[in-house]
Amino acid sequence: MRIPRIYQPSPLTIGQSVELSEHAFQHAIKVLRLKPDSKLILFNGEGAEFSAMVEIVNKKNAFVTILESINLTTESNLEIHLGLGISKGERMDYAIQKAVELGVTKITPLFTEHCVVNLDEKRIQKRLQHWQGIMISACEQCGRSVLPALNTTASLLPWAETVSDLSIIFDPLASATLRTINPENNKLNLIIGPEGGLSSHEISELIKKSNFHAVKFGPRILRTETAAVSAITAAQILWGDLLQ
Repeated sequence: MRIPRIYQPSPLTIGQSVELSEHAFQHAIKVLRLKPDSKLILFNGEGAEFSAMVEIVNKKNAFVTILESINLTTESNLEIHLGLGISKGERMDYAIQKAVELGVTKITPLFTEHCVVNLDEKRIQKRLQHWQGIMISACEQCGRSVLPALNTTASLLPWAETVSDLSIIFDPLASATLRTINPENNKLNLIIGPEGGLSSHEISELIKKSNFHAVKFGPRILRTETAAVSAITAAQILWGDLLQ
């Protein structure tokens, strides 16, 4: 049986007895039904990863003992900041989940002209919590011990003023391709529009900035979640670690 990986957002030290967080308790004890002496792997999202053993299980909490550190590098040499147009429900969830599995470093959910999702401040906070949970689960599954950053929501054009690294937008009318781009400092911003894509106004405003480049991405129109997965995959093949 595969040893489960569990996110535990606390400092981890060899020999330490740790009370599992609410998420970790729910996952390890309630869902996986781990018992005393069961083995598991804990990571805290900051790169630390440790083998551990369940020590005590109660109705509302559980304690594990940290046994030893695990030296495993799963982070890409390419730092990808994904600016993701906010789309409906499962499409957004899927794009975020797969982006984490493919090694993105940071995600910013973006409101754009064609965004059909309306969120007030209360719903934004609930969505951010939901997306954070998806990212944690993706890290648990794919073996990452560094939890990517999730920024709060932002509007596309004001957000674009805050990023300075090479930034790519996808435009079917562009002549350049990803092969003509070179992220010299191994840092890259990928901007993916929502359903309906980016507007012509947004594209024209973005490419006025020296660090934004419009790129053609194949002959077919992709759904927003497909575009996100495909773009990250292509970037990791060209400049990252996907084929290493």
